[in-house]
Amino acid sequence: MAGFGFDAEAISARGKAGDMYIVQQVVLTEKFLGTGSGASSLTNLQAAINKQVANGYRLHTISTTSSGSKGFLSGDKIQATMVFEKVL
Repeated sequence: MAGFGFDAEAISARGKAGDMYIVQQVVLTEKFLGTGSGASSLTNLQAAINKQVANGYRLHTISTTSSGSKGFLSGDKIQATMVFEKVL
């Protein structure tokens, strides 16, 4: 069963103290062979969002885009770009 998992750590823009918005990008890889499931992908995405919420931000916007294939039977990559807004 195909699923998505993190291809790498989530990448966050480094802002200055007091920034009202931060941007975070997560790259997910679809796995056609081997382990991986859609549920683990959602869990990983949820963890990235909850980490920013704990820092006093809320999810403002999220968008996804296909970022290419890793080749035959290796799956595709999807990038999720999230904008978080500071809660005052």
